[in-house]
This record gives sequence, structure tokens and C-alpha cells, in this order.
Amino acid sequence: MGSNVDIGGSFEGVQASPARTRPAQRAPIPPRPRAGVVKERWEAYYVAATIASDTCAVSISILVGYVLGLGTHVPWLGDVTPGVGVVAGLLVLVFLYLCRAWDPRVLGQGSDEFSRLMRAILSAAVALGLLGLAGQALAARPWVFGLIPLAGVLAALGRLLLRSQIRRLRARGRCALPVLAVGNVESVGDLIERIRRDEQRGWVVVGACVPTGAAPDGSDSIDGVPVVGDLDAVAEVAREGAHRIVAVCPAPGWSPARLHQLAWNLEDLTAELVVDPGLMDVAGPRLHVDPVDGLPLLRLTRPTFTGVAWIAKHVVDRFGAVLLLLALAPLLVTVAVAVKLDGGPILFKQTRVGRHGREFTMFKFRSMVVDAERRLAALTADNEGAGPLFKLRKDPRITRVGGVLRRFSLDELPQLFNVLNGTMSLVGPRPPLPVEVASYGRAAQRRLLVRPGLTGLWQISGRSDLTWEQSVRLDLRYVENWNLALDARILWKTLGAVISRRGAY
Repeated sequence: MGSNVDIGGSFEGVQASPARTRPAQRAPIPPRPRAGVVKERWEAYYVAATIASDTCAVSISILVGYVLGLGTHVPWLGDVTPGVGVVAGLLVLVFLYLCRAWDPRVLGQGSDEFSRLMRAILSAAVALGLLGLAGQALAARPWVFGLIPLAGVLAALGRLLLRSQIRRLRARGRCALPVLAVGNVESVGDLIERIRRDEQRGWVVVGACVPTGAAPDGSDSIDGVPVVGDLDAVAEVAREGAHRIVAVCPAPGWSPARLHQLAWNLEDLTAELVVDPGLMDVAGPRLHVDPVDGLPLLRLTRPTFTGVAWIAKHVVDRFGAVLLLLALAPLLVTVAVAVKLDGGPILFKQTRVGRHGREFTMFKFRSMVVDAERRLAALTADNEGAGPLFKLRKDPRITRVGGVLRRFSLDELPQLFNVLNGTMSLVGPRPPLPVEVASYGRAAQRRLLVRPGLTGLWQISGRSDLTWEQSVRLDLRYVENWNLALDARILWKTLGAVISRRGAY
């Protein structure tokens, strides 16, 4: 904990000195205590590996340029220079540093890491283009429009490989940052649950501080996390427990002055303070900090489903659907033949509800017997689904071929035709049935603000293993925080979800 200097006490007992006396000596400033928390060795290794990966990507792009005979001469500097390739490579590395693309806080998680990488690559290309324009050098053009973007692609691939490696380690309980959760019992419990669900975040709650210093039921833990102190002991607990993240949730008695004091006390540590505003499950581009006379206010803008980004989503949907249908054509034909040989029609058509409540016909490969709808009433008592959903882990209506299709989500591939005709999107909420929509409350109704998706947060978070409340919460999170980066992240994670087959039945 940082030293608290009592300024008033330093003058206690001091009297007016008579003339011509020696001036009083200043009291020595107490030494600043050393931090009680040190960074883990794996963090330094991960940063070094990322820098090495980016450097290799830049070097490969330079080598490709020289093999192609590009960049061996800079006209306005003469033949003594190492060439445009080296200049381009140095610019990329410089802008990676300036854009903080190697900040350990963003490496290995979230989309901010790739946003900073893209910003650095774009800045390097613009800088080289301006240099080329100033020197009237045509040799810079291939680097601006080809080889610098190539370096960015290679760097992104390298970071994805590193990210997959650290996620495997985190799945084994390694390379995680210890978190101290602070707040009331309810908010701490919610934070613990969220962090456990977000396994790839790399956080693990190892202690909690609550107002009373104890769990309400008389036990010494909340959801398996030990209660290690009250709100007054947060800084000392963070030092002694070597916590790297101090997460402050809503709690009675927390004032701005108290939060400031905690922030000051944590300055001597490498612990990072994160604060939950406790308002709503909204983040991203809709949330802005709007200070008023130094008071930071969170300004929440309305969700927008128009503009350039929304048009880009439509273009990506149609173009992506065409590419996927062409690439998967052999697989689609194979599955169609297998379903037909199993008896009955190939496609299963069902009415679903799309954007703004408009109904449409959704296509799937048939995975159940032909009279599956007629048999549903007899199975209602065995329903394992949550809310209005009907799910049965061992549904007797599923055919042998259908079981395989469902396990790998192959039965959903014909929905690409729905994406192509505009009734669905590649990414969005789960397409609901009319009977489900009839029971929707106001919160669930907001799922209909966007087109349903072939995949979504529900697909990468457990699918049929989710409760109804979790499914609604995930769909609402997507609707409230939609952006192109989120779509790209979901599409990337869908492949892993399909391979793992979690929640698929």
C-alpha cells in the first residue's frame, strides 16, 4: 500500500524561530515501497514472441519484394540505400510500436489487438506513399498496395497462431491473471460467473472483498472463491495476494473519493484497476465518455442498423454466401445424396421469424423422420429445452444420417440460400419459431431488430447447452453491440465451435 503522508502532522510542534538561527532541516521523504505484485514470466515471453512473429512477417514480405525485383533502388536517395523494402519494413515496425500493437494488455484477447495491427499497417502504407509521392518514386507503389498489406496478413496469421497456443494453455489452467473481485455479494457472484464463461479472457478470480468481509450464508466463499477481506482491505489484499487485476463492481458505500484512494494505493503495484459501471450490458461503439466539468459521464447512443457498416454487412453476407456455396458444393451434394438414401425429402422447410417480425421459410437438410412434427406432442413431457425451446438430447425422431449432420452442424448449411436471398445473415441471433416469438417479452423482442444468423454468439457459446435466459442475453448483447469486428470474431470462432461439437444435438 502506498505511503500516506500526513502533511498537517509534519508541522506539529514547530515554533517561530528567533532571528539568525539555523534553518530547520527538512524531514527525509520516506522511500516509496516496492511493488508487491510482479509480472509473470509468460507475459514477457508472449510479448517477445509477438514481436518476433511480426518481425518475421515483415522480413518475409521484404524478401518477397526482393525476389520479385522490387525495392532495390530509391531514386531520390541513390543506389547506396538499402532500398524501398527496408524502408517499408522499418516503417511497419515503427508504426507497430507507435500504435501500441505490442501492448501486453491487448495481446491474446479481443479484437483490439487486430485493430491496432491494422492501424499500424495502414499508417505505414500511407507514410511510405507520401514519401514516394514527395520523391516522385514509382518504386514505392508495389509496397504500398501489395507488400505492406502482405506483411499485415502474415503478422495477423502469426498472432492467431500465438493466440491459439496461449488459449490451449489457458484451457489447462495456465497463463491466467489472478483477479480480486470487489463489490457486493450479488455483483461479485455475477462477475465470477462471467469470467468463468469467458475462458479465453485469461482471468481467474482467486479472491473477493465484500462489504461485510464474509459470505452472507456464513461460509467463507462465494461460488468457490474465498472471501479474503472487506472493502477497506482491498489494496492490502491485492498486495499480499499478488493480484494482477482488481475488478470493482457496484457496492454500497463506494464513493468517487474512495475509488480514487484505491487507485492511488494500487499505483505502486503492477495491478490494474477495472471498474464495472453497473449500468447495462452495452459496450463498444455505442458507449462514449462525455466529461462535464471533469465528471466522466457515460453517454449511450442508440443502436444503428443503417449506414456504411450496415451496407458492408449485407455485401459480405451475399458475397460470403456465394463463395461458401461454391466451395462447399461437393460436400452439399454428398450430404444431399446421404439424406436421400436415408429415405424421404432432402430438405426440411420450416417457417421462422426474421427481422421486424417478418416470417420466412428456412431451409435445412432433413435430420429427422418425415413425420417428426406429428410425433412432437408425444415427446413434450420429456422436453429438456429451456423456456419456449424444445430440445431432447436423445431425440428418437433423429435419423442415423441426421445424427451425424447435427453433430457437425452440417444440417444448417442450406441456410446459406437464406443468406443469399436476404432473409438471413451470416451472423445474427438464432432464427426463432413463431410460437417462440408469441411468448417473447420486451427484452426478447429486441432480437428481431436484426436479421437472424447462420451463426452467432449462441453458436460459439454452447448452443443447446444454454439456458433460455443465457440465449436471450447473448442475442441481446449482439444486437446492442453489433459491429463488423464482432461479426468477424464470431465467424472465426464458429469453426472451433463446430469442430468441438459442444452443445450440438
